[in-house]
Amino acid sequence: MRLANSTLRRTAVRNAIALAVVSPLALGMLVSVADAQDRAGNQGKNAGAKGVPAAPASSTRKLSDDPNAGPAIVATVNGTPISLEELALQCRMRFGEDVLEDLVNKTLILQACQAQNISVTQKDIDDEIARTASKFQLSTAMYLKLIQDERSISPEQYAGDVIWPMLALRGLSKSKISVTPQEIDREYQGEYGPKVHVRMIACKDPAKIAQLHREATANPDSFKTLAKNQSEDPTSASVEGLLPPIRRFTGDDELEAIAFNLQPDQISKVFNAGDMNIILQCVRHIPPANPPGAQMQEIQNRIKFELEDRKLRGTAESVYTSLRDGSNVTVVYAKPELASQYPGVAAIVNNQAIPMDRFDQACVKRHGIQILEGEINRKLIENALVASKQQVTQTDIDLEIQRAADHFGYIHSDGSPNVQEWIKNVMTEDNVSFETYVHDAIWPTVALKKLIDGKVQVTEEDLQKGFQSNYGPRAEVLAIVLSNQRTAQEVWEYARNDKSERFFGELAHQYSVEPSSKSNFGKVPALRRHSGQPNLEKAAFDLKPGDTSGIIEVNQQYVILKSQGLTDPVVKDFNAVKGELFKDILEKKQRLAMDTYLSSLIAEAQIANLLSPKKSRVGASETKAAIEALKQETQANGSQGTQRR
Repeated sequence: MRLANSTLRRTAVRNAIALAVVSPLALGMLVSVADAQDRAGNQGKNAGAKGVPAAPASSTRKLSDDPNAGPAIVATVNGTPISLEELALQCRMRFGEDVLEDLVNKTLILQACQAQNISVTQKDIDDEIARTASKFQLSTAMYLKLIQDERSISPEQYAGDVIWPMLALRGLSKSKISVTPQEIDREYQGEYGPKVHVRMIACKDPAKIAQLHREATANPDSFKTLAKNQSEDPTSASVEGLLPPIRRFTGDDELEAIAFNLQPDQISKVFNAGDMNIILQCVRHIPPANPPGAQMQEIQNRIKFELEDRKLRGTAESVYTSLRDGSNVTVVYAKPELASQYPGVAAIVNNQAIPMDRFDQACVKRHGIQILEGEINRKLIENALVASKQQVTQTDIDLEIQRAADHFGYIHSDGSPNVQEWIKNVMTEDNVSFETYVHDAIWPTVALKKLIDGKVQVTEEDLQKGFQSNYGPRAEVLAIVLSNQRTAQEVWEYARNDKSERFFGELAHQYSVEPSSKSNFGKVPALRRHSGQPNLEKAAFDLKPGDTSGIIEVNQQYVILKSQGLTDPVVKDFNAVKGELFKDILEKKQRLAMDTYLSSLIAEAQIANLLSPKKSRVGASETKAAIEALKQETQANGSQGTQRR
């Protein structure tokens, strides 16, 4: 049971994290709370255009305060640096709008807190995290580790993105809510007051529920049998109609009133709940819990806090909306006409500048680790191009986009690629800019194709296999998939004793662990040749109609097939589809070769990843040389020791 409870807690934590991250309260603050407060309080001593504080010169180029420190480096790839400025640019291209929106929101909340002398201390944040962790019976350290593992949110980001805004908005909203003694008492009664245990029968048909009510009233002892066999609520029917104990003030007022007025074994009247007609039978009344008097103050304080927290969730959103509606926000980023007027500024919030360097730091803190991996791979490809004295031209880019449009079926009526419609689709479906599409997809594809040029050949054998796989006959089969060999042997014996398709389908429905074959009584999509499962294909195509296969092991599962014959070929003329086959096979083989080539570049690379040091690596050849040197040193030391002895 300990394992089950642990799993339930872990699932609950995951859900809570997900809710927190997407909540309106989870506004971004990717710099530390203290740093954000300092920036907001101290910014803007020098006047800029129209009275807006001028932003300081971008500090994305510096890691220290030393003016001679040079560019800040986030990684080196075989000695070639990737600067913080380069990484910030790539992060902005993809996530700039969202990150800036979060910074604007954070600034608005911070300004409102300062205006009302509301402060959120580090202790407040730590206490809230500890309180949240305790809900899931986890230590703070375990809870923060789970957040980092499940959502890739660092403890600093969690404190800034989720907890700080929540506490700040709670402080701004607190004067607008109150909790009355009557509300506390209702909550107390729901938690510690009397409960009633009942059985339920639920049916949609009024005539049916009326008949069941007559039967139950005539014989109350039959209620649980009627609930099990006739109720249309499967959850309660599976336990003879039993519901969890009903508490006061926690759900449907009518249901509670009816349930609490019943005496043991008494049957209720028929009433409606949603689209169901309901009958209840009282099982027993459960007396109040009556906790010790010494605990009452603590219980009431907890209930009051929970009620305040519940109300604050609704109030905080309206508070934030009023803040935003009453503020003057000017977004400068990505607007050239404003960028020249407010140099080094990303946005202006109520006459307070958000500098570009803070914006860049926020982008890198939130997305830098993820984006840096792609930039490291790109740098490897760039270096390989230089070494091979090749380059990617604009013509190469244009041709690859045309090829992609053609490959995915975006064609004009005259047969030419519809590039414009293809690009529109990519930008809409993937929610990316054209520049990001070219940077992330087109350029690497073109570059890798150049680097593997001449290494990919489409042979006649490839074409023949492709023709058989795509256009040749396919094997129609019924299939049973089993998870262990013992069960497979038993099922195979059953199938051998009754060779009918109907019985084989029943076996599949009863025993198969693969959902499609189980629900479809063994029927699966027809198998084709050269699809990557040679043992299964050979067995299927070797069978005669009506024959049952032996037990076939596939990926640690056990499969039994029953042949229903072969389909007719889709196309019989090889030459009619040879051109399309060639293009398709070439595309697939190029992709495999490109993946293999990039993997080899990574394997041989010396990478220093300063954002995620654990992902740094030395090349395979360097590792091998170091191991060999260590062996030689060990042998030499051993020889010296022998000589001394």
